[in-house]
Amino acid sequence: MPHLTLQSLSVSPLGVPLAVPFVIATGRVDVTPNALVQIEVVDADTAQVWHGLGEAATLPPVTDETLDDVLRALGRLAKALPLDLGDVADPDEALAALVQRAWVPWLGPVARMGLDMALHDVWGRRAGLPVFQVLDSTAHPVTLNSDITLAIGEPAAMGRLAAGWAERGFDTFKVKVGRDLDADVAALLAIQGAVPTAQLRIDANAGYSQRQALALCAAVEQHGLNVECFEQPCGADDLDGLRAVKQATPFDVIADESCQGFEDVRRLIAAEAVDGINLKLAKTGGLTHALAAGRLARRHGLSLMVGSMVETRLGVTAAAHLAVALGGVEFADLDTAWLLTQEPWTGGYLAQGAHYTVPMAAGLGLALQGDSQRATAG
Repeated sequence: MPHLTLQSLSVSPLGVPLAVPFVIATGRVDVTPNALVQIEVVDADTAQVWHGLGEAATLPPVTDETLDDVLRALGRLAKALPLDLGDVADPDEALAALVQRAWVPWLGPVARMGLDMALHDVWGRRAGLPVFQVLDSTAHPVTLNSDITLAIGEPAAMGRLAAGWAERGFDTFKVKVGRDLDADVAALLAIQGAVPTAQLRIDANAGYSQRQALALCAAVEQHGLNVECFEQPCGADDLDGLRAVKQATPFDVIADESCQGFEDVRRLIAAEAVDGINLKLAKTGGLTHALAAGRLARRHGLSLMVGSMVETRLGVTAAAHLAVALGGVEFADLDTAWLLTQEPWTGGYLAQGAHYTVPMAAGLGLALQGDSQRATAG
């Protein structure tokens, strides 16, 4: 087996402005508060050098970690390098070896996400396989149909945004709600009026009480709105409220803030509180952990959404690989790169309107603009 050395790790802010402020029930983002992770792995036997890329996406208060927390944690790990990995079998073993070497008692899920993503990128490049086949060797390409997110805003403006996105090939809208019930109903009506064929995915980001969430559901029924699912209608710890909304609605209730990882999936299943879960790499701590959580949910009949924080094409591509490794998902929410004013990357997922595919390129298949040779090389 090859003898590998994790030669270097660098971490830096990855801030890209948004075209429109990303406003949800619990906060606002104007610039992506993320970190770029870059690693270099050397095969001591062949002197081959492999480069990997990762994105660690924070979204306070959704994530406990801030950008400064991530930069500090990964900066500490970088000081432990170079690290002889020997013949470790997979990215998880490599990450565990680094954490043990650096004497880090706990690595937060966002920081872990960035490093985990970069290691999976390297493993794919070394093997000449896309990351989804590093996760599951039997996986094959599937088409993912993504929504596009409409952040909280003035209802008429949200309707105009929906019409603009419809002209670009999107017919499913993830509508942020949770601050003002009456305004939220008006926004849903404006969007459905602007795009009569639209499918709506409502996301309250834990902003409603049970009573308010049920009132919104009643308004949906009253106005005959085309709703596919209701994501996190009430508080993260309000399992009784989630269950009440689930029992009152014909569409799926999806846990997001209530589902941070594998143990939360167990808890939600036991409580029969939701119809599905939203998997995000920043919550679960990386690809392998998210895959395990998704498979557990599937075994118990839950639907799956794969989403992202406010990420660039790098993080969204990794999430798309997760969705493909799961054999596709009921709800793909892989849109945030569309909301940015700049594109730092070449390669990654391919999109025709709302329809996404992941090419068979090795690893994640991305490179920074101006460094395109690394999209396919080590």
